[in-house]
Amino acid sequence: MTTAHAEPNYIGVFWWLLALTIIEIAVIYMPMAKVIIVILLVGLALSKAALVALYFMHLRFERFTLGLIALTPLILCVFLILMLSPDIHP
Repeated sequence: MTTAHAEPNYIGVFWWLLALTIIEIAVIYMPMAKVIIVILLVGLALSKAALVALYFMHLRFERFTLGLIALTPLILCVFLILMLSPDIHP
């Protein structure tokens, strides 16, 4: 038996995604070090990906284990990037 959940506020999520996109564009033109810009852009992209996964893929309403299964590729990707970065920048 499954329990019904309330329909997500898709328009609200859209406005949040739009706001984060505008912030990303603004960050590109800020006079800061490139490393800080990259960190900000990655953080904003991860927050946008989380919003999409939670609401449009309905992970917010699933069991915790399914969320862990969806999070595993991100963890592996970060691990691989950190492990391979010494080879990229000798």
